[in-house]
Amino acid sequence: MKNRGRIVAFFVIVIAFAVTIGSTVTGIAKDINLGLDLQGGFEVLYEVEPVDESQDVTRDLLESTVQTLNDRVNRLGISEATIDIEGEDRIRVQLAGIENQSEAREMLATSARLSFRDVNDNELLDGSDVKEGSAKQDFDPNNNSPIVTLQLKDASKFGEITTDLAEKFDPLAPYPDREDLLVIWMDYQEGDSFAEEVQKEDPKFVSAPGVEEPLMTTNVQISGNFTVESAQYLADIINSGSLPVHMNEIFSTSVGAQFGEQALNQTVFAAFVGIGFIFIFMIVVYRFPGAISVVNLSIYIFLVLVVFKLMNGVLTLPGIAALILGVGMAVDANVITFERIKEELREGKSLFAAFKAGTSNSLRAIVDANITTLLAASVLFIFGTSSVKGFATMLILSIVISFITAVYGTRLLLQLWIRVKFLKERPTWFGVKKEDIKDISDDTEIEPKFLNREFNIVQYRKKFFVVTSILVILGTLSFIVLKLNPGIDFTSGSRVEIMADTSLTTEEIEEGLTEIGLEPRSVVLSGENNELAVVRYDVEIEDEKINELNRYFNEKYGHDPNVSVVSPIVGQELVKNALYALGIASIGMIIYVALRFEFFFAITTIIALLHDVFITLAVFSITRIEFDVTIVAAILTIIGYSINATIVTFDRIRENIQRRKKAVKSFKELSSIVNKSIVQTMTRTVNTTITTLIAVLAFLFLGAEPITGFAIALAVGLMAGTYSSLFLATQIWLVWRGKMLKDKPVDFRKKKRVEGPQV
Repeated sequence: MKNRGRIVAFFVIVIAFAVTIGSTVTGIAKDINLGLDLQGGFEVLYEVEPVDESQDVTRDLLESTVQTLNDRVNRLGISEATIDIEGEDRIRVQLAGIENQSEAREMLATSARLSFRDVNDNELLDGSDVKEGSAKQDFDPNNNSPIVTLQLKDASKFGEITTDLAEKFDPLAPYPDREDLLVIWMDYQEGDSFAEEVQKEDPKFVSAPGVEEPLMTTNVQISGNFTVESAQYLADIINSGSLPVHMNEIFSTSVGAQFGEQALNQTVFAAFVGIGFIFIFMIVVYRFPGAISVVNLSIYIFLVLVVFKLMNGVLTLPGIAALILGVGMAVDANVITFERIKEELREGKSLFAAFKAGTSNSLRAIVDANITTLLAASVLFIFGTSSVKGFATMLILSIVISFITAVYGTRLLLQLWIRVKFLKERPTWFGVKKEDIKDISDDTEIEPKFLNREFNIVQYRKKFFVVTSILVILGTLSFIVLKLNPGIDFTSGSRVEIMADTSLTTEEIEEGLTEIGLEPRSVVLSGENNELAVVRYDVEIEDEKINELNRYFNEKYGHDPNVSVVSPIVGQELVKNALYALGIASIGMIIYVALRFEFFFAITTIIALLHDVFITLAVFSITRIEFDVTIVAAILTIIGYSINATIVTFDRIRENIQRRKKAVKSFKELSSIVNKSIVQTMTRTVNTTITTLIAVLAFLFLGAEPITGFAIALAVGLMAGTYSSLFLATQIWLVWRGKMLKDKPVDFRKKKRVEGPQV
């Protein structure tokens, strides 16, 4: 009856979660805020400069600027805007889902400094003389053309100004030479001249009406070559107020709505395929526990989405990748536990005893692996920006929730079945053949096997060193000869992605760009039918040209192009921050591993990590794949992920040494323990790599083009990490530590064991 109650409890829990997930997941997914890369939009980073030398850029000044920008954004009707202060003098604006990116760029960039001047450019009135919120779009009663009306604060002041101008009225003078003109400027800058601008077809000033008689009024009309939309736009700008600072654009990127929708559909499809194959793999390899893990993985994904929504997070392409990568982390924790249970079953223990020992022994490795990955993700969050920070946020969230669901959720559900007689008599349901189970009365130790074969990996350590040396030499030569192919994130300049519904040609794109005065440095076609063109520039494209480019290609192909502009200062900081992140992550891991294990383990772990990073960079150098900031995120993920395998193997080495009754003093004994530990953890390492690679390869072949490089970096890093953890890190530690055995024997017996949670 008790077992029947446990089974009923299991199905109640599963059905409750199934109903909850089925009835709410669609609504939750729809309510999650999508980033620019998934719904289109505009992002710009401004560097703030004071208006004059006497002004200091303070926190209050930045907050005042943000408030003005928020007001402008609200007038655009944008509900999903994010405006953040970064550092001491920067403001980042993210506008997702906007339809008119050109208008948004113009409205954000302009300082909106309204001024009334004479023909000699002397200021007569400024924005402070205008009543707040008084500007509005109207129509000229004489010819019904669109105008902007506003109200001044002081009628007498305006009367004095117009009196002086009216005295200069000369109806016979040609228009450009008249001195009675009241020139209305928006964002007048020192050096601007009415005399020069009036000769141009499209002058910088808004309008310059003549004053024939004094005007004792507060009502002012601004006329010009307005459309209803442009007049309303000017009124909105005037009402939003002038910015108290100058804002210089140092980075910007825009993503067309069609790009975002396509990227979202492709990435979600890739995620479903990847998760589906992971579920199948777990059930095939681990049988009944695998099916339990599928239930918990489903709960894990649901909980991540719920918490992310409650955090009001913004989901990006890398964020979805982090979510699926978190599936790999959750699978890893399950695999470690299941493999330990299988080992205990082979030792002849009962199912309950094997479950208790396996869950307890696996906890320490799971904790260490998750903490080291959290270190890398935290560093990435601190030094990352925009979508990279979003990736780090999702990765941290995924790690925490995967730990909870894997350590507690899977074990709880398994425990409800573990005493059922039906399972006790069927070890094959746990992936263990009856002939592999040792008689409990037999004292001989079972030799570890991998794929039913005994391995002596340690004896090939010199060959591993030779292979590694060759790879390092080839990579070094590639860096010297080919170097990396840096994207604009690191070189500065501009990058334009142009999409069409039909095949494009290089000549067609170059012709269009030349027509608007933007001859490209390079044009690369991609996509299945060459429907995407990527254009590179060594210089930053000016705002006016970006607006012209957007209009031209939207009219021609029906899609807004993606435009990214990066100034040299941003590229330099990205490189600096990437190096800082790598250095701090390495130091943090050295300290943690040294405290949890020993200093020799820590240094060996970092050597293996540097090897993985080096191999990944070498592949990018050889293949000439563009190296951008998302690759930095991938590399830091590799650091956190590949250390998992190394930590798990080192943890088994420590455990096997702790089981001895004396310290290890001979190289032969140490090499035997290392070899045994490698073989014991090899199945776990290979299976975890396979499940994670399934998700990564799904993104690589089925996902959106912007994360292709990201997926390649992860795939290469995962394979390099598997190699280094099994065949390099352990061998280096063995040789290095083995030479010190006479002076310092290896002994971990005084280390305390971490007991598993009681569920």
